[in-house]
Amino acid sequence: TKFAFGSCWKSSRKQNHWEPIISNHPPFWLWLGDNIYGDTSDMAKLKEKWAELGATEGYQKLAKTCPVLATWDDHDYGKNDAGNDFAPRVESQKIFLDFFNEREDSVRRTRPGVYTSYYFGPADKRVQLILLDTRYFRTPLKKIEGKPPYRRMGKWKPDTSPTATVLGDAQWKWLEEELKKPARIRLIGTSIQFVAPHNGYETWENIPAEKQRMISLIKQTKAEGVMFLSGDIHSSELCIEEPDGVYPMID
Repeated sequence: TKFAFGSCWKSSRKQNHWEPIISNHPPFWLWLGDNIYGDTSDMAKLKEKWAELGATEGYQKLAKTCPVLATWDDHDYGKNDAGNDFAPRVESQKIFLDFFNEREDSVRRTRPGVYTSYYFGPADKRVQLILLDTRYFRTPLKKIEGKPPYRRMGKWKPDTSPTATVLGDAQWKWLEEELKKPARIRLIGTSIQFVAPHNGYETWENIPAEKQRMISLIKQTKAEGVMFLSGDIHSSELCIEEPDGVYPMID
């Protein structure tokens, strides 16, 4: 089985990528965030940006051939590098769910954040797809003082304070229960890179205790087959880390 995924869609770029995706007949398309570049606190303008994507011919054709699944990142959430300090996050979540035709009885409409999970295949070959929300609950990032130490490094530094979080308590509790469910392969969509080393841009390394919490949770629940899928960086990269006591983490 194969599927297609991507992120960082811009209406200003050529749209000739849709046909090759469609020609591969994916059983679903997965958005990993920055699905649009909304970057506004004006919810009417944010709706307009989503409508641009919805009106794109290639995307319309794809959406007619397979289901579309999605989480968000900062630019479709509403503001670059934003977290729980983004004021209209409740309104933005509703717009997001409406655009993706989330069912009215969906749990995503009854709780803060757009995190969710899906299952594919028979029991002995079960694939679990977990989509995290790295925006709604994430505490503000800490800036590097002065200029970054090397060219093209981002402006954020690791935050080691005990209150810093990526996922927030409710989402962490939900994730623990998800990882206890049976599955052979678990794909975790996280929108920002999980394995990448600190580079000053948005990665889990900006809140290192949360990254370690994820690794510890995988160990504790004995969840097999975890692999991370991330977007955000406008290019393709494969990262591998080998923590003690657990299999390699692949992103």
